[in-house]
Amino acid sequence: MNESSSRNFESSRIKNLPPYIFAQINKLKYQARLKGEDVIDLGMGNPDSSPPHHVINKLVETLRDPKVHRYSASKGIKGLRKAICAWYEKKFAVSLDEEEEALVLIGSKEGISHLFLAVMEEGEGVIVPTPTYPSHFYAAAIAGTNVITIPLFPLDKLLERVKKIMHEVFPPPKILILSFPHNPTTAVVNEDFFREVVALAKEENLLIVHDFAYAEVCFNGYQAPSFLSTPGAKEVGIELYSLSKTYSMAGWRVGFACGKKEIIQALTKLKSYYDYGIFTPIQVAAIAALRGPQDYVQELQKMYASRRDTLIKGLRSIGWEIEKPMATMYVWAKIPEEFSQMGSLNFSLHLLKEAKVAVSPGIGFGEEGEGYVRFALVENEHRIRQAVRSMRRMMKCTSRKE
Repeated sequence: MNESSSRNFESSRIKNLPPYIFAQINKLKYQARLKGEDVIDLGMGNPDSSPPHHVINKLVETLRDPKVHRYSASKGIKGLRKAICAWYEKKFAVSLDEEEEALVLIGSKEGISHLFLAVMEEGEGVIVPTPTYPSHFYAAAIAGTNVITIPLFPLDKLLERVKKIMHEVFPPPKILILSFPHNPTTAVVNEDFFREVVALAKEENLLIVHDFAYAEVCFNGYQAPSFLSTPGAKEVGIELYSLSKTYSMAGWRVGFACGKKEIIQALTKLKSYYDYGIFTPIQVAAIAALRGPQDYVQELQKMYASRRDTLIKGLRSIGWEIEKPMATMYVWAKIPEEFSQMGSLNFSLHLLKEAKVAVSPGIGFGEEGEGYVRFALVENEHRIRQAVRSMRRMMKCTSRKE
């Protein structure tokens, strides 16, 4: 027997991961498009807008400097770290040290993945309220931590559930990961919530990781609070932010982590072994995004709010009652009663097959997401209305069959 044929080419970390539940949707979507079918993709939260013109211009300008094509710095260039700190000071009145309390990330997903490797021992506990962004629990699982999932809702009792877990599990969990405005459920919180979080963290010796990806995608006068703006927050945790959604720079892969210096320095040390940082012109363009005019952000908010209103109005017109979200670029929708027995994955597959509309099944965000689907507001209003018409036809056909 060939020696290599008996070898295991997957680590236990990879083998133990469950099948990626969105893969079935992606495969069928790809096959449908190969056949020339028009699929309206409301699945992945992939912005369809171009970044601000001044940011693109800064990238192009910087590319012409021969020096910027060298290796960059794994912690991020100083100018970007200073811009990050200035942004926090201006936006949230949070004072940060760019050397010890701010770190540039190759997107917040990379930061979350490396964070657990940097600060967790194998078997230490991470509390993950679900439903949640899948990387929150997969990154922790890949790092060999003990992932403890708890229900996110009811939200006003969440911290009581966290405290209960802290006294039921030994050794007590080390990290609680939060994310507000929330993906996928669109839930939002206020400053009082984070004050309670900080008090709990101090009382239970718990580290907080707050994923703040949708900080600026807010509507109807709501402004998402920063965890770091809470007194004492820098003593107990960090906040991760990404330029992906705020400036439609998803493919640029640029974000940052700020807060408790011991956590930031541990992550900085790990990244010094793993990468040379983001391509310098992208970092310079990111400075332009943070320091430049912010009218783009207001226009983006208006665009997503209008798409949200169009989708909600359309879904309600076909008997699908859904609350209007106050933030994020998503709509979190309970599956209509007549389809509830299908479960979220089969219902999503049914939508794709019969209505040519792609959505994300709730089960992909954890067990607590079952019974829901997530719509991403990444198509224009004309396409959203087209999706609603297709879903209306699908639902009428289903009713006739019954």
